[in-house]
Amino acid sequence: MALELRQQLKLSQQLIMTPQLQMAIKLLQLSRLELMETIRQELEENPALEEIQENAAEAPEPGEETVNAEAPLIEAVTIKERLSDDIDWTNYIDEYNSPGRINFESESHESPGFEPFLARPTSLQDHLLWQLLMTAPTPETERIGSLIAGNLNPDGYLEISTAELAETAEVEEKEVEAVLALMQTFDPVGVCARNLTECLLIQIRHFNLDNTLVTDILQHHLHHLENRNYKAICKALRVSMEDVAKAVNVIRGLEPRPGRQFVEETPQYITPDIYVHKLGDEYVIMLNDDGLPKLRVNSFYRNAIRRGDHIPTSAKDYVQDKMRSAAWLIRSIHQRQKTIYRVMESILRFQREFFDRGIAHLRPMVLRDVAEDIGMHESTISRVTTNKYAHTPQGIFELKYFFNSSIRRVHGEAIASASVQDKIRHIIENEDPHHPYSDDKIAQLLKDQNIDIARRTVAKYREILRVLPSNKRKQL
Repeated sequence: MALELRQQLKLSQQLIMTPQLQMAIKLLQLSRLELMETIRQELEENPALEEIQENAAEAPEPGEETVNAEAPLIEAVTIKERLSDDIDWTNYIDEYNSPGRINFESESHESPGFEPFLARPTSLQDHLLWQLLMTAPTPETERIGSLIAGNLNPDGYLEISTAELAETAEVEEKEVEAVLALMQTFDPVGVCARNLTECLLIQIRHFNLDNTLVTDILQHHLHHLENRNYKAICKALRVSMEDVAKAVNVIRGLEPRPGRQFVEETPQYITPDIYVHKLGDEYVIMLNDDGLPKLRVNSFYRNAIRRGDHIPTSAKDYVQDKMRSAAWLIRSIHQRQKTIYRVMESILRFQREFFDRGIAHLRPMVLRDVAEDIGMHESTISRVTTNKYAHTPQGIFELKYFFNSSIRRVHGEAIASASVQDKIRHIIENEDPHHPYSDDKIAQLLKDQNIDIARRTVAKYREILRVLPSNKRKQL
């Protein structure tokens, strides 16, 4: 069998991602903040793209020089000053020439910035080091304390062992233990602990409850306390249920995360992309364009290319490429806003009962339903609904929230999974805390409400809602 090379012509169709399509897909899946950052970056990099100012209608467009030939010439104003001849210069010089402290300020002197006057929140490490310095420590103690404070996690727990700290500081381990014991008495109470048990015991000693029933439970029966197995604690310690209940109430009032108050996390506020308002019996959809700059192609470069000025070929190609990129960006943003509006319009048609009556009336819906309704691909709908939020009469929801799998009913049409989760949450909120419902019992209660659901599905939805199982929800 011989091998040979041949040339062959073949026609085929292939999808090519043009720059316009790539930009449109990229902008479609961006959140509102990411879109504003992309526009800001493009304004900095692309000279052919500019933002339309509010007073742009009154001001002439860039690149257009307007000269009014009939305007009268305005004579330049000159300021003439004459010095009075009757000034007593001798007294003037004697008065302002006295020796003293003189400050010279150069013209290049800059005023202090705004940042030094901003209040910075105190970190946990700074708070501990400040308390350590108040004890007048030796340089060695201060160095070990700084090393301990630098190895605390955000919850205030020591993440490495004392042996590793001693090796890093090149000191004996007992010196590290002494400094650690000192810092465990600092505020917040329970800080610098190596585990949860030690953290709670430090707080117990602080409240003078050492060598009590609370101490025995924390040292030897913390796993029973976690599982709410109070009978095992009573049997092991030979105490009554009433005494265990009092000790559990004390433990419940302790702080398992002492460093919580020093966490420097700023809240992230959601700005909705769409507003849905109800006017009478109809709903009105409004896109949130607040904060988004209005863009246009710079007229200076457009007129220069149109007039055919003597521009080098390389510069002309560069300007045309930037103008083309600016036009693609503007067109892609308009297409993005139009697509979001159409998707929200379709969601409103499918989920009208939700907007009128709440989460319990949310219908099952998948991406294909909206894609077929507005004539787009499912992948496009998926990109549109990612990280986009809508302000509705029922609250602020991500667009993905309206797409739910269906749950069978015993009789009648299916129900959305989000509605089932809401029903499970209501059942758990209204249960007896002394006798919480098991997953089997919740499944039976849902079946009585015409919802056919398995126990494992109840457990899955309960975990999504971040609800503990029944044995850990039980209260004394």
